[in-house]
Amino acid sequence: MALGKLPESSDSEGDEGGGESIFAEINITPLTDVFLVLLIIFMVSALAVQVEAQKKASVQQEKAEIEKKSGLKVNLPSGQAQEIDPSKASLVLVIPIQGDINVGGKVIADSEIDNLLRAAFARDKNTQVVLKADKGVQHGRVVNIMERAKQAGLTRLAIGTSGG
Repeated sequence: MALGKLPESSDSEGDEGGGESIFAEINITPLTDVFLVLLIIFMVSALAVQVEAQKKASVQQEKAEIEKKSGLKVNLPSGQAQEIDPSKASLVLVIPIQGDINVGGKVIADSEIDNLLRAAFARDKNTQVVLKADKGVQHGRVVNIMERAKQAGLTRLAIGTSGG
């Protein structure tokens, strides 16, 4: 803000202070500079948002093209793999393509699995059931054993996989 005197006017009859008066004026140059900088910032950020939106649109378009080519649309669930807690009791069931289930090196008939699962629940309610099924085993057989484990009260289920 600047202070100064008004230029002398020829009609000084209305002045009460003997012809001198103080006026204040606002310098708008810094204000204009700030607005111009903000304008540039908004323009650059709007451009960046637009580019990002175009990238997302192109990725979605590529996914749609892949789905059209495959002829099958599958919505896969998201999840995080968790390691088995080695400090807790585990019951490992090895399920071959054909034949009975192997538990701890012993072959157990399918009819005795329910008793085995109930006994494991009676020993420890937090027993982890690890199902190591062969690649060729029917999905329904694995799900059946998982459901039977849940009915016995064992809710900590895991699918065993190979490291490679």
